[in-house]
Amino acid sequence: MVLFMRYLKQLTQMQLKSQANGYLTVYLSLSMTVILSLILALLSGARIGAVKMKTELVSDISMNSVLGEYNRELFDRYGLLFLDDSYGSKSGSIKNVEEHLADYFRKNFELTDKGITGRKTYMSAKLLESGITGYSVASDNGGAVLKRQILSYMEGDAIGKIVKNVSKNVDDLNKTGYDSTDFQKKVNKNNSEISETYSADTDGDGEDEEIDIDNPAQSVASKRRLGILTLAAPDMSKISSAAINSDLYASHRSLSKGTGLDDKFSMGASEKALFNEYIFEKTSCYGAEKDDSRLKYELEYIYAGKDSDYKNLEKVAEKLLLWREASNFAYIMTDKSKLAEAEALALTASAVIAMPELCEIVKTAIILSWTFAESVSDLHILLTGGKVPLVKTAKSWRLSLEAMLSFGDHLKDGGGSGLKYEDYLRMLILTENDGKKTMRLMDVIEMNVRSTKGNDSFKIDNCIDAFKADFKASSRGMKSFEVDRIYSYEMG
Repeated sequence: MVLFMRYLKQLTQMQLKSQANGYLTVYLSLSMTVILSLILALLSGARIGAVKMKTELVSDISMNSVLGEYNRELFDRYGLLFLDDSYGSKSGSIKNVEEHLADYFRKNFELTDKGITGRKTYMSAKLLESGITGYSVASDNGGAVLKRQILSYMEGDAIGKIVKNVSKNVDDLNKTGYDSTDFQKKVNKNNSEISETYSADTDGDGEDEEIDIDNPAQSVASKRRLGILTLAAPDMSKISSAAINSDLYASHRSLSKGTGLDDKFSMGASEKALFNEYIFEKTSCYGAEKDDSRLKYELEYIYAGKDSDYKNLEKVAEKLLLWREASNFAYIMTDKSKLAEAEALALTASAVIAMPELCEIVKTAIILSWTFAESVSDLHILLTGGKVPLVKTAKSWRLSLEAMLSFGDHLKDGGGSGLKYEDYLRMLILTENDGKKTMRLMDVIEMNVRSTKGNDSFKIDNCIDAFKADFKASSRGMKSFEVDRIYSYEMG
């Protein structure tokens, strides 16, 4: 009986233990289901996050890779970073950039679609579509994009001493009023008075006779028709004969435009000074030519905008002649000894025709001719590397009255003190309209880049500075998703 009771007790304990184990199995089964679901959810979320992160990283890589295709010649010569969307072909298009962008994206994005074993990887994904939804080019908004890059290039430089000196010279010019003096008006008025027919009783018979005024300086005045370069240039045969078809360049053709993505820019006084310094630094001029420049006188072109070096130099010389005539006339009218010499010669001329009342007209003609001859002498000095002060003094005056009458034989090369030709030219550039300067600078850039290998059809309006791209990608088990970015050379 006792043995039977022990057996029942052991059997009961075994049943209870088996029942407890059954409860634990059910509990663990239910728990494992929840845990596995959580793990799978976390893995799926991690995968989705990883794929999206990879998409963003590849987007950055692709856009940086496209920006890395900047035009090398443009950078080497002008320090500017622009993507030429023609890629050296005859025509540019944003489609070309989109193709390069998609190619870079696929190469970096879809490389993991198959592993070393050739099987699908857990992070496999593919590009559905990509496109550029906005961009800006160098010539947008009147060259605002170009100017912004130029200022980025120049921002490490303090406003140069050259620009400060030029600005001071321009201030001095404005104070003197030479730039606003209409000297030609004085010449025209005097010519009109000289050419009039006058009547006088020259032989004492009581009857007036028609006479012409004798102008002792007529031979000097008549030389104006020869042209200033013919008179002042040291050697006409050495003036550059380079010429262009201006219709082919930015300032004369219809320009392609971006979407207005990033084309807002304005310049204050300091920015304008740096912009002008950039022009002085990167361009050539008469007396400082560059062998690899399409036009040898680039600063002259930026001022005048003509289609040949000769015409541009001539335009600059004509403007400088007006400044010099205004300056020389202002001085000679304060020099009593020179006025006395001119009056003496005028009296002699008018006495011959017994009309002393015409002395003032003849005197004015002599003074104007003397001024012209002195101004030609000034230009000759400038064009031969010499210096001429903005404001003349008795010490800096070159031609005597006698030398004036045959001034062509008295022109001297170089020497002097004051401002060089390049200083006067920079004053012209500084006073030129900013819009014209910018467009003509773009012309110069196009001319020179086109002369390099592989850039025959280079156009500044094909040069991209900033762009916005949109990428649409997908992966198995995921909805498609998009990434958009804006990249530029200044934003990085």
